[in-house]
Amino acid sequence: MTDIFASFPQFDVVLDGTIRHERLVADAERRGLLDIAYRTLDTPVGSLLLAATERGLVKVAFDRQDHDAVLAALAAEISPRILRAPSRLDAVTRQLDEYFTGGRRAFDVPLDFRLARGFRLSVLEHLPEIDYGHTESYAQVAAAAGSPKAVRAVGTACALNPLPLVVPCHRVVRSDGSYGQYAGGEEAKRTLLTMEAAA
Repeated sequence: MTDIFASFPQFDVVLDGTIRHERLVADAERRGLLDIAYRTLDTPVGSLLLAATERGLVKVAFDRQDHDAVLAALAAEISPRILRAPSRLDAVTRQLDEYFTGGRRAFDVPLDFRLARGFRLSVLEHLPEIDYGHTESYAQVAAAAGSPKAVRAVGTACALNPLPLVVPCHRVVRSDGSYGQYAGGEEAKRTLLTMEAAA
């Protein structure tokens, strides 16, 4: 392979760096030192950061959330042993591609909910029950999560959802039908709801 790139030494550097990174990832996996694997994925709602532990997908972050800051927070909250290791995220990447091309309505990947606790976790556990193409109000979600008066807390749980898209907080809207806040921004929420409604 190096013969092909002999007249282009810059490719040797890229190739060598890629091979070294792949070896580093494989060695870290083999030794049990890779606590968080991550990759990015380009989608119709922008670049997404996907991160997974051995338990499952732990974080989905939009570009506007600052991927570097998200990785730093994961290092502080879970473990500093983080590497770009796309293969651990192959299943969720495939399912997101299927979702955005209209071939998938629900996700079926292991999830690691360690970044959510208490009532927030109860809200997140309910969200996948909201069918594709449908919405519920914050009040409806509060009732379904067992605390009908906790409407604001539902808003907070959705805003802090560590797994947007896969755990569909975009399907939660205000009682008057307006979108409300969304980690990916109002335009991303509109895009997702319009896409689902048209299917």
